[in-house]
Amino acid sequence: MFDNFWGNPLTTAALEQMIAAERIPQTLMLAGPAGVGKATLARRFAARLLGSPERIELDDLSLPANRDIIAEREKWPSEKRGDDPLFFSSHPDFITFCPEGPLRQISIQQMRLTKERAQLRPLKGKWRVFLIDQIDRANLQAADSLLKTLEEPPSHLILITTAENAYDLPSTIRSRSVIFYMSPLPDAEMRAFAKAKGLTDSEVRIALAGGCPGLATSIDLAVYEKRRRVMLAMLESAAGVAQFGAWAKQSEAFLASKSEKLDLYFKPLYSLLGDLVVLHGGGTAIRNLDLEPALRKIAGQVSFDWLRAAVEQADQLIGLQRRNVQKGPSVDSCVVELRRR
Repeated sequence: MFDNFWGNPLTTAALEQMIAAERIPQTLMLAGPAGVGKATLARRFAARLLGSPERIELDDLSLPANRDIIAEREKWPSEKRGDDPLFFSSHPDFITFCPEGPLRQISIQQMRLTKERAQLRPLKGKWRVFLIDQIDRANLQAADSLLKTLEEPPSHLILITTAENAYDLPSTIRSRSVIFYMSPLPDAEMRAFAKAKGLTDSEVRIALAGGCPGLATSIDLAVYEKRRRVMLAMLESAAGVAQFGAWAKQSEAFLASKSEKLDLYFKPLYSLLGDLVVLHGGGTAIRNLDLEPALRKIAGQVSFDWLRAAVEQADQLIGLQRRNVQKGPSVDSCVVELRRR
């Protein structure tokens, strides 16, 4: 229903009906896994309201020019980023805010700018549309600042937020949003997507993407494989399948590298943990088929309580990473804690 958008037909149909009936909530939230198309759908929705889709698509954060801007700003001191909050606006009535800095967070300065810009009237038409991508990366102060905009939004503003997990946000923000939960695409639709896009190594990409077209398109298979091997070594040591020394040897380059941020490893880690849960329960439908023998060995060694503790440890690592805690001690502590079980 939206041009060149794949999946989640119930969500797209509901948004279509809002436009047709001219009954559009002022705050929408699209929740779901990374790469499922939340920000893409937000841009398609905005283009239906504002026109000029080719200009709005220039705000796509996956475009090389935009990635370069975000990467370059990581080198800036925090004071400089605070004085010049990041946003993209290729269309005069559409603005995209996104996480930035070494910790990739939504800042309070960005949310203050949201409030300021929200008061400006549209240059064309009746709407201004703001997209806050990954609002669940906002700290408490930034979330509180956004709440002030949500409580009294100007009549011309439509605010769209995206989040992997809506429940990472304060209830005060969720309660003021109409939330759509977007689900991963089934394999048949992913295969149709891969064929339409002409993706190479499509079956591998589909397996690793877990129903998320954006991930299937963007995965650098060589880099992903390197990171996945590190996380597999961590789980093997944590489960007692391998010695701690084997993990220390495997992780040496990873822990020493400043460019290899811990959050880049969470997707492979959760993918492996998901497969371990499936194998432990007697299932066979796993994503990392090439690692099945190694994963079966781990699954046969651990209990369900261990798997639950491993997921909790991974969740804790995310929290520690967002507080800029050193990744070396954090990951090693995770391995040691799980080896005790």
